[in-house]
Amino acid sequence: MTTDVVDAETPSRWHELAPGVLTLRTSSFGVNVGLVVGDERALVVDTGAGPLEAAELYGNVRAVTDLPLVVVNTHAHGDHFFGNGYFAAQGVAEFWATSRCSDVQADSEDQRALVADTEPAMAAGEGEHTELRPADRLVQGQPVDLDLGGVSVTLFHLGRGHTDHDLLVGAGNVLFTGDLVEEGADPAFEDSFPADWVRTLGKMMALEDLYDVFVPGHGEPVGVEAVATQLNTMRQGIRVTRLAMDEASMDMTKAIPILPYGPEQSRALLVRLRTLAHWKWLTRKH
Repeated sequence: MTTDVVDAETPSRWHELAPGVLTLRTSSFGVNVGLVVGDERALVVDTGAGPLEAAELYGNVRAVTDLPLVVVNTHAHGDHFFGNGYFAAQGVAEFWATSRCSDVQADSEDQRALVADTEPAMAAGEGEHTELRPADRLVQGQPVDLDLGGVSVTLFHLGRGHTDHDLLVGAGNVLFTGDLVEEGADPAFEDSFPADWVRTLGKMMALEDLYDVFVPGHGEPVGVEAVATQLNTMRQGIRVTRLAMDEASMDMTKAIPILPYGPEQSRALLVRLRTLAHWKWLTRKH
């Protein structure tokens, strides 16, 4: 159960998942932003799609706490990190992510068009706080524990999935999963590693003794049962797609109606698995 935290001066609403652990959904892409409040610092999980949204988010954070802030980016998709520049301008000096995420963030100019409808300045790369701000505090291999003063937050990477650099953020019994977990919509496969994703979800489920609230990148917080459902559905989708790929005479698009996803993400899964299979073939050949 969540508790609503409402401030009279801010129209958005925080949901308290555990003492000092809150989440807020952004207005554009519906990203679940996290806030973990310690005695000395507070930590923000993801920063929105650009400076307009980041300013709104920052105001909501400041309605809860005036402590110094640390930012964590779950992965390098623009709806999750394009607000970094605004937060940096407010004095935030620590931006955490995996090392691979930081590399992708620095090379994300091609993502600007994705936010054109809601963040035109960010899309154009013009105006204040529209620069790409990669993370500079890096998680490399081993988990990192951040002390917020009486509260510890753990940052860790379990393996490839939605991207090759997804970072999880554990605070108390709450795990912020980024887009590794999706609720209310199909998983996004465009940059994904589907077979690895299934294994990563399995590792996540094994942490149920530590975490019983899983905050997806989009949608409502879920329990471990929902993670298991996503894993099993994805495993089924991969199996059907690979069977289609093995049928040399079969038009792969005919597999779309029998996949457990909608047409758009079924097609994305087909394309991604075919692309990865081609890469694997090229690697073996050369």
